Amino acid sequence: MNDINMVPFIDVMLVLLIIFMVTAPLISPTVIDLPTVGKAANIPDQVIQVEITKDEKITLKSTGKVTQTTSSSLSNLARDVRSLQGEAASGPVVITADRSIKYETVVKAMDTLQRAGVARVGLSVQLVD
Repeated sequence: MNDINMVPFIDVMLVLLIIFMVTAPLISPTVIDLPTVGKAANIPDQVIQVEITKDEKITLKSTGKVTQTTSSSLSNLARDVRSLQGEAASGPVVITADRSIKYETVVKAMDTLQRAGVARVGLSVQLVD
C-alpha cells in the first residue's frame, strides 16, 4: 500500500477541535486592577510645587497660608524643600516640568527628593479635553 490513510488523522483533529471549542469559553481571562485618578476628598493645606522650566531652572512655590516663591538648583533642592516644609515634613511635593525638557532631569529631581526622605512626591499632569 503506497498511500497514507488520512481518515484517522482527520478524526483526531476534529476531536481536538471540539475539545478546544468547548474549553475555550470556560477559561476566564486575567483581570488587571489598574489605578484610577480622581479628585482628592480633601486638599492639603500646604503643597510645595517644584517647577522645572525649559532651560532646566528650578523654582519652588509653597502654597499655603503664605505663598512663597524661591529659586533653587538640583544640588540644593532637598535642603530648600525641607526648609519650606518646616514642621509639616509629610506634606506633598508636586513636580511640574515643561514638556520639552529631558525626562532624566525630572527623574533626578524625584530621586533627590526621595533620597532626602520626602515621602509624598508626585507629578503634575495636564488633563486633555
